[in-house]
This record gives sequence, structure tokens and C-alpha cells, in this order.
Amino acid sequence: MKIGSETQLDTIDTTDNGRINLYDLTYDELTDRLAAWGYSHYWADKVWRYLYGELATAVAAMPDLRPDLQERLVQHTHLKPLSTQLAIDSSDGYTRKFLLGLVDDEAIETVLMHFEGQEETGDAAGRATVCISTQAGCAMGCVFCATGQMGFRRHLTPGEIVGQVVHVARLLRAQGDSLRNIVLMGMGEPLHNYDQTMTAVSILMDHKGLAIAPKHITLSTVGVVPGIKRLADEERPFRLAVSLHAATDEERMALVPPARRWPLADLMDACRYYIEKRGRRIFFEWTLIEGKNDTPVQAHAVGQLLQGMDAHLNLIPLNPTTGYDGQPTRGTAVRQFQAILADYGLPSTVRQRRGIDVDAGCGQLHTKHITINNGP
Repeated sequence: MKIGSETQLDTIDTTDNGRINLYDLTYDELTDRLAAWGYSHYWADKVWRYLYGELATAVAAMPDLRPDLQERLVQHTHLKPLSTQLAIDSSDGYTRKFLLGLVDDEAIETVLMHFEGQEETGDAAGRATVCISTQAGCAMGCVFCATGQMGFRRHLTPGEIVGQVVHVARLLRAQGDSLRNIVLMGMGEPLHNYDQTMTAVSILMDHKGLAIAPKHITLSTVGVVPGIKRLADEERPFRLAVSLHAATDEERMALVPPARRWPLADLMDACRYYIEKRGRRIFFEWTLIEGKNDTPVQAHAVGQLLQGMDAHLNLIPLNPTTGYDGQPTRGTAVRQFQAILADYGLPSTVRQRRGIDVDAGCGQLHTKHITINNGP
């Protein structure tokens, strides 16, 4: 398995008796497929509008199509919304977490969040944000992450990534609301599933469809150096967030195993390359773990590491998991950490914690659901 390479393994075939998932297709791919059947761009536009404008749940719910085109689509494609295995609302009403079933009985998590204030990575003031998964499980093995503790199952297809957003968009529309932001911070490492993820993001940004603006899409990576450089070279327009969590190699390797493959010197070189090539700020994520990485010494270390870079630090108090004994940093220590960063000219935001009571941390609901149903 090659991380950040063009060859993607461990992605299942999501055809249904040879029929392709319509959500797997970009607009150009859909247009080419219909053209091969003898249908013009006009009909591709109509199908695309039904998929992402009307959020149709079946080909039968596309009444303006020619009957012969509908028949072709039924014969050669399928359109199956992801099944909801579980949906839980937080007590504060701001978060709804879904466990969504896939065709091979795998399950992934998708989280819908509402924010009253502005989030630095998404400009989410008063708007809905969806956090989506790019893999079932994860190969990165971050010790404090429930998905990392689960291990890698497989890559998601573009249609399975897009399907999560469509699922939430339908729900919001039924409530008279709309989706503003997408964060690729759910289960999995997006840059490990590079090609499938980029295809999905291009579908989500397409101006004829959901038309999510690039500035409202944030991709989070644990620090896959080849993928970061590739994002820069391909001039991908969305926002980039890098999970840092420690400012020395020894401390970072204890939390984030991929740091053994891509030490901080290589990661910082890739980040500087990205900033210079793209002219864009990078958002660094720092999970605050009490007594582990929340001390003044650590704050000074990260300040020195990032000083002079066009960077913003998102400070995220830990979401505790059953597989890790760490606790979230509290009150005074958070403010002191933030004040030290400011001395180095580094802006930072303490991220709002959402959905703690519904296991909204990555992989938590999946793990809890499997344990309850299958036993320890």
C-alpha cells in the first residue's frame, strides 16, 4: 500500500450487478457516459441537476428525463442513498452524529454540526458544517483517536464520500436549512486515499451541483508529506489543516506513528513548500492532552517551530476515548498555552467541542456501536 501515490488499493467495487454508482461520476464522466449512449450535454445537465440540485433519491424521481434515458440509467447505473444505522443528537442540539452503512456492511461516521460563532477553518458563523469520512478505519494509528485504534479497513469510493454530504444536505433541506462547510476530518486519512478523495471534492465543488466553495472545504491530514506536496503542485484550492500535536519528533512519534516515516523537518519543509506554492495559510491542529502536550515548554516549542510561517493553530481539547487514558486540558492551562503562542506572533483558536455526549470524536460512535452489538 503506497501512501499519497496514484495507485489506490483496498477500494471495493461498488457496482451493483455491473451498474455504476452515479455518485462516483464527475460531471465530465457523466457527460461522456451519456454521450456514448447518444445523449447531449442537455441531458447530462438534467441528470446532474437531479442528483445535486433536487437531491433525488432514485432515477424514478427524475420525471423530466426521456423514458429511454431513464431506462438506460436503471440498466447501467444505480443511485442508493447511504443507509442510516444509527443517528444520535447531542443534548445541546448543535450536533447530530450518523453511523452510515456501506454496501459491504462496513460503517462510517458523518457528523453534522451547527456553530453560533466563527470557526477559523470554515467561516461557520451560524451555518451548518458536515464532517465526513474518507476511509473505513484508518492506517495512521494515532494513539488518542478511536478510528486509529480501530485499524484500517478500506478506502472509500468517491460516491461513498459524496454520499455523506448528500445525506446531510437532504436532511438540512427538509428543515429549511442549507449546508455551508465541509471538513474532511472524519474517519480515515484523506491523503492516504488521495485520488478517490480528490474526485469526491471536485464533485462537491462543481458549480452545476452542490457548488460548495473551496474556501468552505477543509482537508485535514496527519502529515502525509507526499500528499501535501502533491496538493501544492496540483494547486488544489481548498483549505489545508495539518495535525501536529507535538513539536519534537520524539513526542510526536509517541502520539502520531506516521511521524516515524515523515519527521518534523520533512513535514515543515512540505508545509513551507505548500505555503510558498499556493500562497495560502496552513491551519495546524493541536489536540490538548492534560499533562502531555499542554505545558509552557510545549507551547514555546511549537512557537519556535512555526514562527515566521503563515500559520494558524487550532487548539482542540481532547475527546477522551476508551482506548487512551489521556484527559482534555482545562481552563487556565489552555489560556496560558494560547498566550505563549501569541508571543511568537502565532494566531490561535480554541475550537468549540461539539457532541461529546454522542461520541462525536472520530471513530467513537462506530467503536461503541460495534462493542454493544458484538460484545467486547
